Amino acid sequence: MSRILIVAGLVGVAIVSFAGCQATRAGYETAPYRVLQKDGRVELRDYPPLHIAETRQGGDDFMRLFRYISRDNAADQKIAMTTPVFMSEGGSGQRTMAFVLPGKLSSPPSPKNEQVAVRELPGGTFAALRFRGGRQGPDGEALARLRTWLKEHQRTAVGEPMFAYFDPPWTPAFLRRNEVMLRLQPKPQP
Repeated sequence: MSRILIVAGLVGVAIVSFAGCQATRAGYETAPYRVLQKDGRVELRDYPPLHIAETRQGGDDFMRLFRYISRDNAADQKIAMTTPVFMSEGGSGQRTMAFVLPGKLSSPPSPKNEQVAVRELPGGTFAALRFRGGRQGPDGEALARLRTWLKEHQRTAVGEPMFAYFDPPWTPAFLRRNEVMLRLQPKPQP
């Protein structure tokens, strides 16, 4: 009897955790995109230009960005949290974290903190691969799988990978939605 109660309790916790994660994720605006092609866990997507608030990673990077959207900006304006949070590592080893700013915010306010920059991320076509678990970096399995897929499909990536994280840190790893994305070189027109 006690085993049945334990199993029922674990199933109940799993269901509540799953529902909570879905509800939390659904409560945020997500960067818009249009799916051009889907092949298993890989999608080719067309993204419009996006406004982002960006900072170098290290120390309190998340909190710098969070303070920016919590009124630490020239307009003293509260800005809604969105998904995903982008992380990338440039060729020089410079790692960045960025919040996507809401689409309705056509002219984002300047940050008060000089370590935060607001800029436009150019639109374009990206290959994206979803994965679960924790953060990965340039040496992770997800990026290797995406590069293999691109090679098999004769597509060329340009620039550095971006990792997109959609869930709060308290979300169990097996329920997290994470993605690795690579900008694609446009296909030559015949």
